[in-house]
Amino acid sequence: MFDQRVYNFAPGPATLPEEVLKQAASEMLNWQGLGMGVMEVSHRGKAFMACYEEAVADLRELMNIPDSYAVLFLQGGAIGMNAAIPMNLMPLASKAPKADFIATGIWTEKSIKEAAKYGEAHIAASSQANGYTTIPDQKDWQLSDDAAYVHICSNETVGGLEFQDVPKVAKPLVADVSSNILSRVWDVNQFGVLFGGAQKNIGPAGLSILIVRKDLLGHAMPITPTIWDWAKQAESDSMLNTPPTFSVYLAGLVFKWLKRQGGVAAIEQKNIQKSNLLYECIDQSSLYVGKIDQRYRSRMNVTFYLQDEALNDAFVAGAAKQGLMNIKGHKSVGGMRASIYNAMPIEGVQALVDYMKEFERGQ
Repeated sequence: MFDQRVYNFAPGPATLPEEVLKQAASEMLNWQGLGMGVMEVSHRGKAFMACYEEAVADLRELMNIPDSYAVLFLQGGAIGMNAAIPMNLMPLASKAPKADFIATGIWTEKSIKEAAKYGEAHIAASSQANGYTTIPDQKDWQLSDDAAYVHICSNETVGGLEFQDVPKVAKPLVADVSSNILSRVWDVNQFGVLFGGAQKNIGPAGLSILIVRKDLLGHAMPITPTIWDWAKQAESDSMLNTPPTFSVYLAGLVFKWLKRQGGVAAIEQKNIQKSNLLYECIDQSSLYVGKIDQRYRSRMNVTFYLQDEALNDAFVAGAAKQGLMNIKGHKSVGGMRASIYNAMPIEGVQALVDYMKEFERGQ
C-alpha cells in the first residue's frame, strides 16, 4: 500500500491533475454553497446549467472551435459513437450508405465492425499487414467517390500510433480523438467530426465529447435512436436525458486547469518534452525496443518491449514497487505501455526513465 500518490501510467481511466482532484474533494459535500454536491443537484437547475455552459465555453476556447460547430457532451463512450456516427452520417453518401476507413489499429477495427451494421465500411487503407506499426502513406489510400465521410483514429491507444498531421481529404473527416484530444493544437476546421471518451485527457469515465460541423446535423437514419440523433441532442443542449453531471463538472475543472497551464499550445510543448525523454531512453537502450514507425510514434501512449520477454513480470513488479503503476501493455500486443497524458508530470516520466535504466543495469 502507498501513503502518497503514485505515478499512474494507465491508458484510461487515467491520471488526473492533483489540484483538480483536491478541488473536487473540497467541494464534494458543499458545492457553491448549496449544501450538497454537484452530483446531487438538478441537471436542469440554474447552478448546473451554468457549470455545463462554462465547460462548453472553455472547451471552445481551448480548441478554438468555430460557431459553425456544435459541441455536445454525451454518454456511451467512443464505442457508442461508433454506432452513432454511421447512423448520423452515412445517409450523406451519394449512393448507398458508405464510409471510408483508414485502419491503423484495434480502435479503427472496432469502428469498422460497428459501421458495417449500417452500410458499407470500405477499408481505403490499412497497416494491418505490418502489425499496425505504421500509418499508410496517403498517396496509397483508395478513397471512394461515393463515401459519406473518411474515418480515422488520430491516436491508437493500444499500439501507440499517432497521426502527426491532419490528413486532407475531400469528404468530411471523422476522427476518434479519445486519447489525444487537447494534447496538441488542431485546426478544427479540417474535421467534420471529432469524438472521444473523456477518461484519458479530460476527466472521469462516463462523458463523451462530440464536436460536429453543424451542416452535418439533421441527416440521421430513421432507425437512429433518439439518444443518438445529434440534431436532437444539439437542440436540447445535450440533455435529452440526464447527463453525467459529475463527469461534466470534473471535465470543466480540467479545462480550467489546462487554461492555467497556458492552453493547448503550451501543454503540447510539455508533451513533446515528456515523450522525447522516454523515447530517447528506449532508443539508447540495448534492452528496450520500440516497434512503431518513428514518424508516427504516439506522444500519449509510448509502447515498448523488452528484448528478453522472460523479464516482463520482473520489470512490471519492480516498477510497481517504485510507485510506477499500470505500465503493462495491452493483452493483444503485449510488451509495455506508458500512457503520459496531459496530467502526467515530467517528474513521473523521469522517474520511469530512471527505473528503466536501473533495471537494465541489473541485467
